[in-house]
Amino acid sequence: MATLIAATITIGWMSGLFYGFSVSVMPGLRVAADRTAIETMQRINVAILNGWFLLGYIGALVFSAAAVVLHAAGSGGREALVPLIGALVAYLAAMGVTARINIPLNNALEQAGPVERIADPAAVRRAFEAPWVRANVWRAVLCTISLGLLAWALVLR
Repeated sequence: MATLIAATITIGWMSGLFYGFSVSVMPGLRVAADRTAIETMQRINVAILNGWFLLGYIGALVFSAAAVVLHAAGSGGREALVPLIGALVAYLAAMGVTARINIPLNNALEQAGPVERIADPAAVRRAFEAPWVRANVWRAVLCTISLGLLAWALVLR
């Protein structure tokens, strides 16, 4: 039960993070000047790499996988196994979006260099913003699905 609760909490953190970016951070940056938006995202991409973020990001995977294994082994109630597997799959899909789209876009933004040295900030922003926002919405949706499935597993438990 403890792993299921830990999975629910950590996936809730990730769902909230991606949701927050979708409904506040990125809409706020959308109206900012190109250099401001680029510099802000460059700073966020550095600041987010901390222990608390990693606890949520990796913890959600570890705790969800552990909950699946424990429930499959019969020590946690097999009736919750289907939503647990669904939650793990949805979170793995969100991690896939992060790895394939968001991280490469973040890296490209960093490789653009200091914002004051970027010759065409509008082009850098165009290459980054729309695909990053779309991918982040997918991460928010997938993590919310995962969270909902974990809540369902808690009810079944």
